[in-house]
Amino acid sequence: MTAARKSILCPGCRKLISSDESFCPYCGLARPGMHDRASFLRDLLLIIDPVKAIIYVNIAFYVFSLLLNPSEIFTNRGGIFGFLSPSSTSLFLLGATGTIPVFQFHSYWTLISASFLHGNILHIIFNMMALAQLGPFILREFGLYRFLSIYILTGIVGFIVSLLFGVPFTIGASASLCGLIGAIIYYGKSRGGYFGDAIFKQAMGWVAGLIIFGVLISGINNWAHGGGLLSGILFAYLMGYNDKKRETAGHKLLTYACVLITAGVLVWAILRSLIHLSTA
Repeated sequence: MTAARKSILCPGCRKLISSDESFCPYCGLARPGMHDRASFLRDLLLIIDPVKAIIYVNIAFYVFSLLLNPSEIFTNRGGIFGFLSPSSTSLFLLGATGTIPVFQFHSYWTLISASFLHGNILHIIFNMMALAQLGPFILREFGLYRFLSIYILTGIVGFIVSLLFGVPFTIGASASLCGLIGAIIYYGKSRGGYFGDAIFKQAMGWVAGLIIFGVLISGINNWAHGGGLLSGILFAYLMGYNDKKRETAGHKLLTYACVLITAGVLVWAILRSLIHLSTA
């Protein structure tokens, strides 16, 4: 008597197949049963609000960065822009990136962690307000998996660009936020029509504001902004959006990898900083 074969819906084409197929007979997806085993992570992603989750993680890391060196929380380092600022040591331990952490200390993982760190209370408030506005649109038009991948990957690309142009020490979610703006620019231009044109013009208005802000305010990482923006356009073009292309198994696998690696990096950042405190 042979064991019953388990049937699943192929993650690629949603047709009923056997879980032990080497390739989906309909769409050719390799090892479709392996994709199905990622259901736990898939279910976890589906039951949370990803925009709120990212905001909460950013807030948690900001608070933690303050508590790592509480003696400097209320130290005035730059007037209103320095209010409630984590120390440079705290930010370094938690994964600020740039030429110093990457080239001098070989901390390449900081290209991921830096997106979840902020330099003061105004920095995180402005960035999280922007995420609360931009995130739901990308989530609706691109889908859960593409939203998460675009957010994480454009942050990495933005910091790589700033690294190549010699920025020594940098943090913030703005590279990822510019990536979302880039995706919106592509969406508006590609979709066209009255709605698409309106979205495109609004996004270009945000870009103009970023340029003006970057010129007038010192300390802005314009290289990261530009890298995030251009990579957002590129990733949106490569991945597509809901009106043109539904999310595929490839999109899901990319997101699983991005989320798991990011989670691992953030856990490592916390453990690293706690180990340093215990040995200091």
